[in-house]
Amino acid sequence: MAKRDELIVGLDIGTTKIACIVGEIGDEGTIDVIGIGTHRSKGLRKGVVTHIDNTVGAIRRAVEEAELMAGCEITSVYAGIAGGHIRGFNSHGIVAVKDGEVRGSDVNRVIEAAKAVAIPMDREIVHVLPQDFVVDGQDGIKEPLGMSGVRLETKAHIVTAAVTSAQNVVKVCQRCNLDVADLVLQPLASAEAVLHEDEKELGVALIDIGGGTTDITIFCEGSIVHTSVVTVGGSHITNDIAVGLRTPTIEAEKIKQRWGCAMTSMVNPEEQIEVPSVGGRPPRRLTRRILCEIIEPRVEEIFVLVQRELAKAGVEELLASGAVITGGTTIMEGMPELAEEVMGIPVRRGSPRGIGGLVDVVRSPKYATGVGLVLFGAEKANTPTYGSRVERAGFGTRVKDWFARVF
Repeated sequence: MAKRDELIVGLDIGTTKIACIVGEIGDEGTIDVIGIGTHRSKGLRKGVVTHIDNTVGAIRRAVEEAELMAGCEITSVYAGIAGGHIRGFNSHGIVAVKDGEVRGSDVNRVIEAAKAVAIPMDREIVHVLPQDFVVDGQDGIKEPLGMSGVRLETKAHIVTAAVTSAQNVVKVCQRCNLDVADLVLQPLASAEAVLHEDEKELGVALIDIGGGTTDITIFCEGSIVHTSVVTVGGSHITNDIAVGLRTPTIEAEKIKQRWGCAMTSMVNPEEQIEVPSVGGRPPRRLTRRILCEIIEPRVEEIFVLVQRELAKAGVEELLASGAVITGGTTIMEGMPELAEEVMGIPVRRGSPRGIGGLVDVVRSPKYATGVGLVLFGAEKANTPTYGSRVERAGFGTRVKDWFARVF
């Protein structure tokens, strides 16, 4: 198969599935999805690699499937990173402008000043995301280049990850002969795919419910102001079903996808489903309502934990647009309705948008991160190499240097 340099590949390494999305940049800057590969994830727990060989095998199968569909050879990917080890905090930087006019070097220096904070040795900065700039006391500036002034400040959101977790993500990709173009925070990628610009301006919470974790990202005035992680996700719902209905975990996942509903009140009490048994016993017939009575408390718990995170961060008043839920778990019927009931704000289900090609396949919340990684890569290819994008691009290189030194 031929290599095609104009392709951008997003690799979503999740707790329950590996998704590889191949995007092609069109003549007018549009992104067309031309290849998709998915495989059941093995070797991850709560978003973190726990078994290298199993993860490598799952990634290889997903990549091979995407290569076959796209008719190309994949050598470089934008890989997503998530998990309970992710931390985010706000910082502030200030520098003097050298020539009375803000240049790219000044922007780089002020962002370096913002990231000059003490973090533990076992943590690494993944993203430095400027919220806005201040030139000589004038705040609210999104693009300071070319402005006159003598003092430049920035308010930035800094995202850090455990060094070992990041290294393991890079390691499993390298074992599949894949170069990691960049490591990208998964909810940041999902935001690229599902959020509208007006939602980011007014204030919105992106709630990405994955298999092992639920990632929370708050946007206000077009910038990220808060990130956090709740270590409960869709796999916990599956486990509850497996235990409650005494059925194998694989069958519990199928039952959840086909018959699951987050609100018992939305289900016909007379409707019945067939539930496989364990140990070769014959299947049983139960009402769908029993299944929903198992699912609803766990989903409610997820949104209660999210609500507590929002309250702890003090960002509840910023969410004029409400919340957007995405991730494979949110496909389940009744999720937005229960989220609205628990959190008391408007909630919608977010699916990838702004793409062409295989849209009928990828326009699903479960592909939000994969599509977002492709959009992130395309945006990075078309933006100047200063500021936060330099920082985001540098992480993969630093991890490679670490490998070179150690091995």
